[in-house]
Amino acid sequence: MRVVAKFGGTSLGSGDRINRAADSITAAVEDGHEIAVVASAMGSTTDDLLEEITFEADEEDRAQIVSMGERTSVRMLKAALSARGVDATFLEPGSEGWPVVTDEYGEVDAEETRSRALAVADALDAEVPVITGFLAEGPDGSVTTLGRGGSDTTAVMLGKYMEADEVVIITDVEGVMTGDPHVVEGARNVGEISVDELRNLSFRGAEVVAPSALSYKDGGLDVRVVHYQHGDLLTGGTSIEGQFENLVDMRERPLACLTVAGRAIRNQPGVFQSLSAALGESNVNIDSVASGLDSVTFYVDDEEAERAENILHREVIAREELSSVTVDSPLAVIRVTGGELPNQPGIISTIVDPLTDARINVHDLITSATSVALFVDWRDRERTLELTQDLF
Repeated sequence: MRVVAKFGGTSLGSGDRINRAADSITAAVEDGHEIAVVASAMGSTTDDLLEEITFEADEEDRAQIVSMGERTSVRMLKAALSARGVDATFLEPGSEGWPVVTDEYGEVDAEETRSRALAVADALDAEVPVITGFLAEGPDGSVTTLGRGGSDTTAVMLGKYMEADEVVIITDVEGVMTGDPHVVEGARNVGEISVDELRNLSFRGAEVVAPSALSYKDGGLDVRVVHYQHGDLLTGGTSIEGQFENLVDMRERPLACLTVAGRAIRNQPGVFQSLSAALGESNVNIDSVASGLDSVTFYVDDEEAERAENILHREVIAREELSSVTVDSPLAVIRVTGGELPNQPGIISTIVDPLTDARINVHDLITSATSVALFVDWRDRERTLELTQDLF
């Protein structure tokens, strides 16, 4: 099996942990597996270096400085592997055979990186490459970086381009947990999670796998997260399933928009809960929700509009901070979903501008970490779908 193993800063944070990492790599090699290693900077080295740059420095100098953490890690890990009789070499920007390159705009040159990654893969039966994470090489040979979480990105990108069977992210958590074990009681490991679920969690604060890395995962590449204390690269942890695809779809049935107005209701505890609970207890499904300082809007099936209006009206009468409920229908919703959306500056204007040019009014727009939902008049649904599909 061909595996790309990425060791995070915590898993390389001391000599003992480097030894543990080297032991797990050695065991996998002795079992006949092809292993490529991606190494982060030891501990908090990168953050420490960034904090010490208290002077004016251009991007090239900053990149050279912060690269020292990863450059040290690959040398330490390569030496530990060599001490165990493993044929290993380290690769960093400037090395012969370095795989990750960017174009003149600082974006990964996918074609060139794929070609170089395959060349590294061809040598895996002879040696273990230990590759600096986070770093790339510009077209002029300069050192560039892949941004926050760049080591994860390096690993999954190389796993894809090296045609690996699996990418293993070795970190300081036992995979994805049901909650933050430092905050909640009884947090446990999740055996499997979809790439869509994890991408949303990652964009909302879960520090397990960098969102930029998940963009490179395809359906044929397994990705797994394990704790550095586990000791076995090939078992345990959380398996990340599936892949991202840009998808444009339209809800087949019309929606009704019910807006409840009130006085600063966003700051009133329990208002949103009472409104949504009232609908839920009456088996009215909520498709989407939007809120402002003085209003909450629920999108429900148009056939449920009258019943939902009566339910919400009872809540308006019961709570003095609420003023009125109104209904607008029929509306259509077109959703754009895709793993690359958050990485595209100006994506909202890219989607909305063609609708503006076509004189289509966007009734509402709701975004999440990986999707954009457009609410338009029902009569504009086909044209909106056509214009949006043309973009993706």
